Amino acid sequence: MSASTPAEFDCVLRAWQAHEPELQGFLARHAADADSAEDLLQEVFVKALRQGQGFCELDDPRAWLFRVARNALVDAARLRRPAAELGDEIPAPQPDERAAVDALDTCIARNLQGLGADDRDIVQRCDLDGLTVRAYAESAGLSLPAAKARLLRARKRLRDALVDHCAVRFDPDGSVCCHAAPPAR
Repeated sequence: MSASTPAEFDCVLRAWQAHEPELQGFLARHAADADSAEDLLQEVFVKALRQGQGFCELDDPRAWLFRVARNALVDAARLRRPAAELGDEIPAPQPDERAAVDALDTCIARNLQGLGADDRDIVQRCDLDGLTVRAYAESAGLSLPAAKARLLRARKRLRDALVDHCAVRFDPDGSVCCHAAPPAR
């Protein structure tokens, strides 16, 4: 924070005197209570002082003051947002409990090996390793539409294998809801 010169202070003071009643009314209407409105008003004034010469060069100091006041209101509202405490009736997650989709890793690995080489390659590289379909298409010498079609078919075959071999079920949104992996072979 740089120290304001007397000229900068006069510039801020003149703008403040011209717009303080308006700002105070705005903050009083929108703040949680009168004390909060006063605190926010002081905060706006301090920010104007900190601007120094930059404040004096503004085309519309009133607009700047109201923008800072509005932002201060938003920040205060965010800090005031209530946080709900968790009751005792909410069960704590069990350390060995995993989401259904996360527990599929063993089944996916086993069924991925059962796919053809092209299917296994595109699913591994695009879905598991994070390669884009465009990059896969370029590296495999395929057009982008051909690579997208190959990935779609490979995903369908893997999905069918997971349904058959791991009893995967899906919720109405198409997300994995549960499965029952058979014992390892």
